[in-house]
Amino acid sequence: MKKYEKIRNIMDRGCKILGSDYAILGGAMTWISESNLVSAMSNAGMFGVLASGAMDGDLLKNEITLTQSKTDRNFGVNLILMNPKLHDLIDVCGEKKVSHVILAGGIPDRDLMEKIHSYCIQVFSFAPSLSVAKRLFKHGLDSLIIEGSEAGGHVGPTSTMVLLQEIMLNMTEYPIFVAGGILRGEVFACMLQLGAVGCQLGTVFACAQESLAHENFKKALFRANAKDAITPVQLDKKFPVSPVRAIENIGTNEFIARQKEVLQKFEDGEVSVEEGRLSLEHFWAGALRRAVQNGDTERGSLMSGQIVGIVKEEKSIQDIIDTILTEAENFLKVIAARALFE
Repeated sequence: MKKYEKIRNIMDRGCKILGSDYAILGGAMTWISESNLVSAMSNAGMFGVLASGAMDGDLLKNEITLTQSKTDRNFGVNLILMNPKLHDLIDVCGEKKVSHVILAGGIPDRDLMEKIHSYCIQVFSFAPSLSVAKRLFKHGLDSLIIEGSEAGGHVGPTSTMVLLQEIMLNMTEYPIFVAGGILRGEVFACMLQLGAVGCQLGTVFACAQESLAHENFKKALFRANAKDAITPVQLDKKFPVSPVRAIENIGTNEFIARQKEVLQKFEDGEVSVEEGRLSLEHFWAGALRRAVQNGDTERGSLMSGQIVGIVKEEKSIQDIIDTILTEAENFLKVIAARALFE
């Protein structure tokens, strides 16, 4: 019998969309989802995603080239819509023949998706509501990711459980991946049974053996409980700030101070909303780099999802995947056995 036969059968559509063995996407984590981790993910049968962050074209081209030198499997590139170099980055993805682009940090328009499609690249994006999801597919989106507020890093205001009922169960004809608060195989299997074509996981892979994140960063996540991963408040509705979930520390409070500073500059007419938001993005990117690369767990950003509460040890990517698929397979076998007696 083929290994993981039952779970393979219900994730087949997602695997075909991704061109991978398993319908598991790696969440794009700045300074973490680099060539080493992403290639290892794809080589293990899942689908790795490079985080472009605030890269320019040359940096992204180098990172894609490095990844392609380490794997011949599909992987995606996450692009942030507010990046002023966005169109340059799309051109780089096209030149390097990337198979998938995942757009984040806003709602892409039809023209942008058409440009990406002109390079024969599949376009994924996120949606915070049913109306946005419908508009994205109408404009040519290939696959949607619904990500609940339980996830790490930049998140929306709505939980995975609500998004499932609002979006996915009302759009069963469309390919939708689910993210936020997912780790165990039983939950992965349930998402697929409900109609998802796959799931995206991040925090657990940030702590994987193949992750180059600093030992201090990983240990801080292992010590954390779910309640420790918080989203700082938005100080003023006139100046929208994307919520970023991370483990609370001194750096979290420093972000509040930076937000006050940018808000004052906005009110004084010194910066626009977009300039201010970009400034705060640079703050997060710098703080995350201090934690991930330098091991500064006091002032660095410890971005993680609430699932961090059950991530307690460093495992290889292959071990993580095998555990998820074994749990999913066993769960489906139990369900099938129960059905025989009904």
